[in-house]
Amino acid sequence: MYEAVHAHPDGDATVARHAATAARYGYDGIVVRTRDALAPAGGTGEPSAEAASLREEYGIDVVDAAEIDVDDATRASGSVGNYRSERTVVCLVGGDDGLNRFAVEEPRVDVLARPMSGPGDFNHVLAKAARDNGVHVEFDLGPVLRASGGKRVRALADLRKLREIVTYYDAPHVVSANARSHLALRAPRELVAAAAAVGFDPEWVREGLRAWGDVAARNRERRSEGFIEPGVRRGRYEEER
Repeated sequence: MYEAVHAHPDGDATVARHAATAARYGYDGIVVRTRDALAPAGGTGEPSAEAASLREEYGIDVVDAAEIDVDDATRASGSVGNYRSERTVVCLVGGDDGLNRFAVEEPRVDVLARPMSGPGDFNHVLAKAARDNGVHVEFDLGPVLRASGGKRVRALADLRKLREIVTYYDAPHVVSANARSHLALRAPRELVAAAAAVGFDPEWVREGLRAWGDVAARNRERRSEGFIEPGVRRGRYEEER
């Protein structure tokens, strides 16, 4: 299972501190949302020297990503184009109707992050588009863990509504605590337990944590030298005699 984190300068902890903590908690890897925190992968999808060194030291996969946070779909389109060719995972922060719609209709986007964080909505039309275009919808459990009072109640209501729509239309999803510090990281079993306590299926939460790694593996495969199209790779073959 993987967690997707914000690292310095966007977050309060370095990539190394996140990696060390995540490894101790039993994660298989982390996705670093902050594009300035980790060097991008090579042109063939291989992790950078920095990411490879962190993996050797802490024993977990460290995935480079870009989380795009802009005001409108026009700016989002340019940013997605800029980062798609150099980052393993591309996330787009939603929260309003225009950005949510753009994200789920754009196959170059891997994850629609925090779709319920603003005044926008998420409906069956967007869920179908996310399913058809392979865009994962993020379930941010951060407010469940860290908020209180009315803010926590509203966040729970939004997550339950989002889950109902996403599961009904079989759209892909990811789950995260959206940690900005290693102190905000929680072990997978803790995230599962917290989500289960508010009505989420434990295996569905685990599936969302694993999905980050699945996205990274898929994109690395697509960028590899031997990749031609899904199911087809360039390489040597044996002729029948």
